[in-house]
Amino acid sequence: MRKNIVLTGVGGQGTVLASKLIAAAFMKKGLPVMSAETIGMAQRGGCVFSHLRVGEGISSPMIAKGEADLILGFEPAETVRMLPYLKEGGQVVTAIRPVMPVTAALAGGNYRGEDMLEYLREKVPNLLTVDTDAAIQELGNPKVVNVVLLGAAVRSGALGLTVEDLQEIIRVRLPEKLHEINFRALEYTGV
Repeated sequence: MRKNIVLTGVGGQGTVLASKLIAAAFMKKGLPVMSAETIGMAQRGGCVFSHLRVGEGISSPMIAKGEADLILGFEPAETVRMLPYLKEGGQVVTAIRPVMPVTAALAGGNYRGEDMLEYLREKVPNLLTVDTDAAIQELGNPKVVNVVLLGAAVRSGALGLTVEDLQEIIRVRLPEKLHEINFRALEYTGV
């Protein structure tokens, strides 16, 4: 199996942690994983992305444009920004909640997340949107949106992992006091 996954969002959304959980789950299955991340802007609310490549024969962690099987977007504009990486027939899973990236704020533009979502709906045949505001309201914790999105990616079939794979890694990687809320986030379906 080979997978190319791009995760994208803004600093503070848990993009890097989600990438590390996915990588650990694939490594637990015995698959080679390579990743590259931008983390410098994470502390400042700037653009954050991770390239994650899984499978034999990978020589670089960077995904070429047009080669991503899955884009996991934590913010609509950042999802749009990474679309050139999506391969034909690839899957996009994105949060619908806009978070104005620092780059948009500095440009002084009129950023509307709905415009980004409309663009995604027009351009991406395999699009799954997640109402992360509803998830936050139901789960009572905004810090688990990244795991909500992981659960949605599992259900899309494009991630190549199961809920159980991720639960196992959460047990190992996160403190025990965070297990229950993250398990609920992983299984959140919006119903």
